[in-house]
Amino acid sequence: MEQPAIINLDEKRDFQVDSSNLKHVRSFCREVFEKLNINQELKDELVLAIAEAAQNIVKHAYKNEKTDDKMEIKISVSDGHLEIGFFDKGRPVEKDKIRHRKIDDIKPGGLGTFFIQQIMDAVVFKEGEKPWINHLILSKNLNN
Repeated sequence: MEQPAIINLDEKRDFQVDSSNLKHVRSFCREVFEKLNINQELKDELVLAIAEAAQNIVKHAYKNEKTDDKMEIKISVSDGHLEIGFFDKGRPVEKDKIRHRKIDDIKPGGLGTFFIQQIMDAVVFKEGEKPWINHLILSKNLNN
């Protein structure tokens, strides 16, 4: 029996920039991924990558400071290609300073970018279009 094709979709939501809202980010992603014909393991990995990227916005773009700012997360699928966009108004990303800690350095934290890079096919930082300052794009081919 042939698997049904992956549907096209385009959904976005704004979230208050605060680590307490990461559970809402994960819930939104799970809702969206339930509409896709992909296996549960991949859904879980994608939710992890998105949660890590959102946490990095809170931690690095906003230095965990209280703010009224929101970040926008946009999930799009077209012809089996998944693209997840993150938009925020925090401190501009310094691309050359982004790196995960050494994998054999056993301690909590510091591996978010490693997990994101392992799960996704591409991770691209762009300058945000107004009013955004940062625009992160995670992409994955779902046809594999």
